[in-house]
Amino acid sequence: MTMMTLTQNELPVSSGFRVDVSRGERVGRVSSEWFSRPDDERYLSLTDLYDAVRRRAERAQTRTVESRAVKVEAARDNTERLALLVPGRDEPVAPTHWSFGQLCGLVGAPSSYMRQLPAPLAGINLQHGLLSHRAELLKTLETDDGRVELRAVTGPDYGRIWDHELVAAVMKIAGNGTGDTRWKVPGVLDWNTMMHNPFVDVTKDTTTLYASDRDVFLFLVDEHFTTRRERMPSNFCSQRSLPPAPSLSNWSGT
Repeated sequence: MTMMTLTQNELPVSSGFRVDVSRGERVGRVSSEWFSRPDDERYLSLTDLYDAVRRRAERAQTRTVESRAVKVEAARDNTERLALLVPGRDEPVAPTHWSFGQLCGLVGAPSSYMRQLPAPLAGINLQHGLLSHRAELLKTLETDDGRVELRAVTGPDYGRIWDHELVAAVMKIAGNGTGDTRWKVPGVLDWNTMMHNPFVDVTKDTTTLYASDRDVFLFLVDEHFTTRRERMPSNFCSQRSLPPAPSLSNWSGT
């Protein structure tokens, strides 16, 4: 009788290696992100990604207001546009799909139904809810990227972790994400030969670093080392204790 086990003898990878896709786990989320992201949401390094989401945060502003002080504005000549007047800002802000749902939830209105109404009628209902609902403090997140938007409406004590803070935390472990540390953007798998090449340049087609104007997604791997699998005698366990198997982790953030 023989026993298969993993040792912690890590072997540096100097060339491509064959992959058995029947082993391990397939992460469908990564494929979905790769397939759906446009070019302007793809980044070639963690540094580029950090700079982009940091600039986004610098254009954002939070403020605490009373719910009854929020005014809803809608024009009859534009049945699809609804805007909000928030204390402390002169120009109106446009609610996003997410923040509109949060406001509807605050006043107890079904957001799916409210979105089907013409903007003037939805505005009347939302304004009535804000005025008749128990007054409470709200924390708003507003961004100005050529168009002022209300991105989120939360409670006053809500603590926000910015995307650039997440990316900065990953950079402490993964550096630039392009190979200056063990953690990097994955290489390329040739599905015809099932050979994986970790030594490829990161391009828009191969990157797994993504960010839009409201989210961020990272996927990094350690593929420059392989774990040697050895055959051990059947009495190996009685001779010594087995070392823990090494683990592979990935970082992701939305």
